[in-house]
Amino acid sequence: MRFSVYQESHIGGRKVNQDRMGYSFTRDTILLLLADGMGGHILGDMAAAIAMQTIGNLFQKQAHPLIGRPERFLEDSFLAAHNEIHRYRITNNLPETPRTTIVACLIQNGNAYWAHCGDSRLYWMRQGQILLRTKDHSRLETLIAQGKVDPSERHTHPDRNKLFNCLGAPNAPIVELSRRVSLQAGDLILLCSDGLWGVLPDHMLAQSLHEHTIVRAIPELIHSAVDIAGKHSDNVTALAMMWEGEDRLEDSSIISTNTLPIGSITTTIQAPYCADTDALENDVFNDAEIEKAIDEIRNAIQNSSRITTKN
Repeated sequence: MRFSVYQESHIGGRKVNQDRMGYSFTRDTILLLLADGMGGHILGDMAAAIAMQTIGNLFQKQAHPLIGRPERFLEDSFLAAHNEIHRYRITNNLPETPRTTIVACLIQNGNAYWAHCGDSRLYWMRQGQILLRTKDHSRLETLIAQGKVDPSERHTHPDRNKLFNCLGAPNAPIVELSRRVSLQAGDLILLCSDGLWGVLPDHMLAQSLHEHTIVRAIPELIHSAVDIAGKHSDNVTALAMMWEGEDRLEDSSIISTNTLPIGSITTTIQAPYCADTDALENDVFNDAEIEKAIDEIRNAIQNSSRITTKN
């Protein structure tokens, strides 16, 4: 595999940066991961850290060097992270459970698979065009889909920060999975928090990443978002990967995994929390439990009491 990757985060106008991002890779698979702790609840930064470490640890245990069932891994690891956040609340006797959004992408055999809960986004881009992006699990997106709100109100509507899906909520999350997509050389995968996409329009993200390298584009986009939002800026975080496939052209910015020792893993996922991955393996839901949890959460979505405010 050959790819280039860059990540950056800015605290914005907040006292604490509750965003977390990172990536891990073996010879044959890559995990991209981003979490945005929910400021409307306690310890959002801890929820994001727990989610990152839990999913990252499970990836390191199961990537030998491929993930056998990518979609199942994403679903199970999200649910394990959700359980671990609740375990943290119980262990520390907290009055409520910390919450976080999450978005992840697995890439192997030239294919990408992604999943998300909440409004942290993934964009798949090719030659300056957005081929797909995740749909926010928010009250606003539901209203837009129902034709009750115009899409032009995405950045101003009072319900834009109200989410119905995240990790750490009372009920199990809906893990929305993508279809498998085949990557071409030059394709871009962008993961970002709402501090970025909530300020800069999609066409600006696509244009910048098309015209510049990710090493230049990501810092410029983040600083633009912070400058535009001013003193009220949210945390702004982005992680971008450009897929190079198996092309042999030499470029010092491109990572080639072909020379990695078998069994080795490179990671930037760091967090002040270390989950017990042996316990997490035992906590992963079976098929019947997953289906039951999904049915319960879908029914609960109809109840407006599930709506939670992010900021």
